[in-house]
Amino acid sequence: MESCSRNSEADFRCVQCGFPIKTLYIQYSPGNIRLMKCGNCTAVADEYIECEMMILIIDLILHKPKAYRHLFYNMFSKESVNFEGLLWKSVLAYLILDFYRMWVLSTNEKERSLPPTVASLLLKFGKMLTGVIFGNLVFLCVVFYAVRKFLRASSGFYGWKQILLVVLFSSYFKIFLTAMMVWEFPSSVIFIVDIFVISSNIVALKVVTNSEMMRCLAVSAVAHGVKFLACLNTSVCSPC
Repeated sequence: MESCSRNSEADFRCVQCGFPIKTLYIQYSPGNIRLMKCGNCTAVADEYIECEMMILIIDLILHKPKAYRHLFYNMFSKESVNFEGLLWKSVLAYLILDFYRMWVLSTNEKERSLPPTVASLLLKFGKMLTGVIFGNLVFLCVVFYAVRKFLRASSGFYGWKQILLVVLFSSYFKIFLTAMMVWEFPSSVIFIVDIFVISSNIVALKVVTNSEMMRCLAVSAVAHGVKFLACLNTSVCSPC
């Protein structure tokens, strides 16, 4: 008989109420498991263990807090995944999508159809890359500071790597920008994606800090606003 458990320093969480729990399930034999109940709310601690990945994705899109708790506390643990590798791959993907977003906003349809010179292409590439990196550094600094000073982050999420992973994974809506590489969409679609990213960041911050929704909304709004201004001042092309 096996169980899914951790030590006292890295507890799982009940996806319903966020209460720490040592064991999510007990496995009696392959394919025969018993899900554990939360000692606080008496509900099944994590029903996503027996759900298909698509169910989790749908609940994340619907911004259900329990889906975020499963993702951050029960799914991506340092014991079960290569945390460092996952983190830096996520950073790279995030920056590439942000760079593509900035390129679409800063280039009109006529400019995209004209073959650019090498010099102008390198100059524009450098400006946009500087804007993306600087804007995101400022954004993350604001988030790190706000989590420590204004939000009540749980002990497992005080480290900058943990907070960074929360921000990256709660920005999963940026993946929809890849559709613009295949199909033609108006650039206004990017702002719709931005709204979903901000709202997802708010829910994620609320889940990992147990703070009031208005505080999380204020932190997310300020951080994204500062990022916008940083990108705008760094790159003369267009806002990030």
